[in-house]
Amino acid sequence: MLFTPQIDETSRKPHYLQIYEQIKRQIIAGSLSEHDKLPSVRKLADALGLSTTPVETAYQQLIAEGFISSRPKSGYYVQPMSDLHLHRDQEPENKIAVERLPHRDTSPYPYDFHLSKNDFSQFPFALWRRLFNRVLTAENQEMLFYGDPQGEPGLKQELARYLLQLRGVVCSPEQIVIGADQHGLLSLLAQMLKGDVQRAGVENPGYPLLPSTFRQNGYEVVPIPLEEDGLDVGEVEQSGVQLVSVSPSHQYPLGMIMPIAKRLRLLEWAQRTGSYIIEDDYDGEFRYHGRPVPALQGLVPDARVVYMGGFSQVLAPALCVYYMVLPVDLLPVYDRLLRELLLEQSASPLHQHTLQLFMQEGHFERHVRRMRNVYRKKHDVLVQAVRKHMGERAVLLGEDAGFHLVLRVRHHLEERELSRMARGAGIRLSSTAYTWMTPRMEEEEKEFILGFAGIELDRIEPGIEALTRVWWG
Repeated sequence: MLFTPQIDETSRKPHYLQIYEQIKRQIIAGSLSEHDKLPSVRKLADALGLSTTPVETAYQQLIAEGFISSRPKSGYYVQPMSDLHLHRDQEPENKIAVERLPHRDTSPYPYDFHLSKNDFSQFPFALWRRLFNRVLTAENQEMLFYGDPQGEPGLKQELARYLLQLRGVVCSPEQIVIGADQHGLLSLLAQMLKGDVQRAGVENPGYPLLPSTFRQNGYEVVPIPLEEDGLDVGEVEQSGVQLVSVSPSHQYPLGMIMPIAKRLRLLEWAQRTGSYIIEDDYDGEFRYHGRPVPALQGLVPDARVVYMGGFSQVLAPALCVYYMVLPVDLLPVYDRLLRELLLEQSASPLHQHTLQLFMQEGHFERHVRRMRNVYRKKHDVLVQAVRKHMGERAVLLGEDAGFHLVLRVRHHLEERELSRMARGAGIRLSSTAYTWMTPRMEEEEKEFILGFAGIELDRIEPGIEALTRVWWG
């Protein structure tokens, strides 16, 4: 007999699995070669002191995976293996022999100015649990299925009402498409516009997800510079783009608000040229001094605007509920894509129904008002701390809205070195460098994003004081 497996009676693995794994390992290692004959089921069972059942089961699994074959009236033979398969086990099991970059910095920071973290201490855990329990009952077992591919009708109804009331967005529930993340929705949009759009304009600096998504879908992406009051619309008109993305209510990352005249000029350009505008309204609800700025989408009837928002920062990213509002003329295009791809819903129907109840019963608007007060206090403390400790050495951009401020400082050291010094002192902040499509000139003025939503209120001023000490001594 070429090889006899060894049975470990102390192992919790079934006998058939031990036989299967040992024979498979011998074949992959080359100890059992192509066309070698294995012992018959009965002969191996006798040698191991077992019944024929575990041996038969092990052989059938090896046949199913193509490691051996059964020849009638002849026996079981090792099948040919490719060189690639034969050398597969030279690396230790479960070891990935590729150097990988970390996806996210999970280190704890005493002063954590994370650019997109929420204040999760304010999340209504008990209320959400009660609403979720009302949804997850045996009577609602159909919710365990995929759900409506475009999003649950009840949630879309609530969203249409809320967006009109709070953001001035004019739409019917049928125009709303719900998904689990921004990338998925943008990818759908990119596929919908293929053929009609070849060049897409994006804010520079701006949110990198959008240009990356469109570029990977085959579009030419054109960086459009900013002026003091937002996107340079004149440059849009000269660029030849047929689509432009903009964050007019609080530009990301620099925070300026686009004035009404410029908004109307952009809408007129889209109407005149048959182009589209993507309005990213990621934090439109959160304006701390003065009323929230109405959305671009609702300023004129039938605007050629794709409005995008979500619940990641107003509630929590873990809910995975985002949405886009399509212009009416894109709905047939969306319907065709839905049928061609057999698309299913990516956002959990359970979360969607829970969110529907949360909005229906008035909890959502109360939560937004409460969080606006919480974040206003943090925003104001951050502004005061920077002015107190950094004085004329720093300027803040994007005040009075959103979840972050941009800190512009005058310093002889490079941004990378300043970031390293901050991390060494237990302070998390991010350079704006990653938001630029074209390299920004490394000048004496450096820019950093200070998120204030997730940090504890009483750690904001000590964090800024520590940062001042690290950078200037």
